[in-house]
Amino acid sequence: MTKTADIGLIGLAVMGENLVLNMESKGYTVAVYNRTVEKVDNFINGRGAGKNFIGAHSIEELVASLERPRKVMMLVKAGQPVDDFIDQIISHLEPGDIIIDGGNSYFPDTIRRTQYVESKGLLYVGTGVSGGEIGALHGPSMMPGGSAQAWPFVKDIFQSIAAKVDNGVPCCDWVGSDGAGHFVKMVHNGIEYGDMQIIGEAYQVMKDLLGMSADEMHEVFTKWNTEELDSYLIEITAEIMAYKDEDGSPMIDKILDKAGQKGTGKWTGSAALELGVPLTLIGESVFARFLSAQKDMRVEASKLISGPKPEFSGDKQAMLNDLKMALYGAKIISYAQGYNLLMAAAKEYGWQLDYGGIALMWRGGCIIRSAFLGDIKKAFDTNPALAHLLLDNFFKQKVELAQDGWRRVCAAALLNGIPAPSLTSALCYLDGFRSAWLPANLLQAQRDYFGAHTYERIDKPRGQFFHTNWTGEGGNTVSTAYNN
Repeated sequence: MTKTADIGLIGLAVMGENLVLNMESKGYTVAVYNRTVEKVDNFINGRGAGKNFIGAHSIEELVASLERPRKVMMLVKAGQPVDDFIDQIISHLEPGDIIIDGGNSYFPDTIRRTQYVESKGLLYVGTGVSGGEIGALHGPSMMPGGSAQAWPFVKDIFQSIAAKVDNGVPCCDWVGSDGAGHFVKMVHNGIEYGDMQIIGEAYQVMKDLLGMSADEMHEVFTKWNTEELDSYLIEITAEIMAYKDEDGSPMIDKILDKAGQKGTGKWTGSAALELGVPLTLIGESVFARFLSAQKDMRVEASKLISGPKPEFSGDKQAMLNDLKMALYGAKIISYAQGYNLLMAAAKEYGWQLDYGGIALMWRGGCIIRSAFLGDIKKAFDTNPALAHLLLDNFFKQKVELAQDGWRRVCAAALLNGIPAPSLTSALCYLDGFRSAWLPANLLQAQRDYFGAHTYERIDKPRGQFFHTNWTGEGGNTVSTAYNN
């Protein structure tokens, strides 16, 4: 009798190779295929030797090796390659079979692909997979969405390979229909951008203002990882600071200050603009990467444009305590803005998102795992209708506690010419969010002045719009372009 596989995977790059090793270690037989078939043979004879893998040299061979309903997972580059593989796979499948995209696909593409695949009588799952190489091998965070009928057939595999928290609870559960899973993964990546940027800004304050060495910073980040900032990114930052190059000098000092990005942070910002959500911290973190990429221009500008030279004469330990609070406060803002975006998307796309469950999925395996994700889950368990994280008593108290030190750090950075775009924008967001009045009345007057866009009045019922003939030369005709 021909041996059959529980699931097939296309794409034996870093994530795919480690994910199938994870699956096999949990008792599953996995069929593997790669467009460059040499990789299949190398894997079967290398890391997969002696294990329950079936190597396939074609899509047809891969599909033929699968038990029904067939489950074919893709871990390939986002974009056109996903569509190309879907079209190659479909002709070999039967009604009820399942196609899974485990890459970082843009959620509108997943919405479209779900509709397309379902129109062929098949089922589609778009799942975010977070945790990088090590997470894929030992337990990632997984965020599946798409055809709900597919979930019972992939649930056991996904939850068995996912990271576990709270005595075995898997960091994986069904998120919602069509593109919901990939949207949640996109927001995860946006928060990841924000977290990395605020840590980088803290690093620059330590280095340029406080004059700290990499070893000194290692000690600080290690300590912080035992306190409020306990998280994966703080943990690895501490390890990075301690790592030495072959000559014994800090490796961090040898790395070019020019960052790249794969697009998920940009997608998060675009979604926020489309949905009208103020995602300021994450947006600034994306722009900070763009600015870092202009390395040659920055070097030239550094020779031509003067500014303050960083000088510090205060209490170093007090500043480090303030810096910890600035990071903590900004981190809360990053998650609060991310959740605000999730709520807006759920309303727009008709998704029934479990916000506490999403926090649980992010508690293990993923890049943004941190101690207070448990507090996010508690917030939504206490009040499922919570409109914003900052309205929860725990997070309200924490940002109030953080803000004095946070303000001192932002002021010191600005006065000393040290860029801190995400730390400062997060603080400005907090101040805007807690303001009962903002100067948008002037903005509305300006819009009405030049474009007759109308405005509402505080002494009239909401929903009534007015126009003033500001110059005496305009008429009574108004624009219909008013937007709340």
